[in-house]
Amino acid sequence: MTYKQRIKELKCVVIIPTYNNAGTIAQVIADVKQFAEDIVVVNDGSTDNTAQILSATDGIKVIDYQKNMGKGYALKLGLGRAYEWGYRYAITIDSDAQHYADDIPVFIDRIEQVPDSLLIGARNLTADNMPSKNTFANKFSNFWYKVETGKELSDTQSGYRLYPLTKLQNIHFLTRRYEFEVEIIVRAAWRGVNVENVPIKVYYAPAEERVSHFRPLQDFTRISILNTFLVLCALLFYYPWRFLRSLTAENIKNFIDRQLIHSGESNIRMAAAMGWGVFCGIIPIWGYQMIFAALSAHFMRLNKVIAVVFSNISIPPMIPFILYGSIVTGGWLLGVETTLSISDITFESIGLGVGQYILGSVLLAAAAAVVVFIVSLLLMLLFKRGSKDE
Repeated sequence: MTYKQRIKELKCVVIIPTYNNAGTIAQVIADVKQFAEDIVVVNDGSTDNTAQILSATDGIKVIDYQKNMGKGYALKLGLGRAYEWGYRYAITIDSDAQHYADDIPVFIDRIEQVPDSLLIGARNLTADNMPSKNTFANKFSNFWYKVETGKELSDTQSGYRLYPLTKLQNIHFLTRRYEFEVEIIVRAAWRGVNVENVPIKVYYAPAEERVSHFRPLQDFTRISILNTFLVLCALLFYYPWRFLRSLTAENIKNFIDRQLIHSGESNIRMAAAMGWGVFCGIIPIWGYQMIFAALSAHFMRLNKVIAVVFSNISIPPMIPFILYGSIVTGGWLLGVETTLSISDITFESIGLGVGQYILGSVLLAAAAAVVVFIVSLLLMLLFKRGSKDE
């Protein structure tokens, strides 16, 4: 079976977003036609003669609009239309001839092995003429992707991708320019979609011939703002949610066996890690509790895993109780009467008494840490947990 037939059978379409790439778009389409029959070109408000070239090209669908809206907008529109037209997958390839159409089989071979995955072409970052800023930007993006998802990729910025359309429905994306390609892979990973790299070739034209619409200052700023938002969402919601999902009976049993019963650490140090984790989870550093717990436990030579796990006391269902307890404790410390009920507690409402809240949360955290330390130590001694001496 040929690749054209296999792509057809997979219900896969190739999407080519383009903006003022009249010099290369015709050749890119011709190359793609060797491997795929279903091709959609999204003309993102080009002001050169791209529209005329597309109108004279047979065998393609064209989505065209007058105003340039950004690559992310073009991709969202193309992916959305492809899903409406009944496609299951979409391969996206840039229109500047940077990508090789003969790498399409790489995506097809892999997606048949791992259906409904999101595949990203991994470029050779040491290729000739590779701009140094691209190498830095990719390493920067890879780092933040790992922070936001806990997963690792070698190339997060390549536009040569295969998207599983059915898995990406009902996600309200926030971005519409270059940063969209960052947002979509992070949020796909949050949904449990398998995201992985496949090896591809890449061609970078000499600097004097290169056409790029990337605006370093503006686009890098937008990407940085997006990463800040995604990190906060990951710390406040994704990681706690993933932790809760992992709480199966078997996982809990394995965790207790590995991290508690057979840890080899002393009972006192294990109890200290638990108490310290609870302290980190309650103090007012929302969004950074787990990071602070891990880093501080490392320097204190406490069990980092235990500390991070116990810092998850600040999971969403517990947040109102922690906030209310902090306000009440702060009021008691300052001699101030607390009139709010637990149903009235929000991050906004505590802004009126931020000093009371901060003092109360630190005292509550310390008290809870001491209680957890004592109770956990007594339980370990009661059940005669074996451990090495201090």
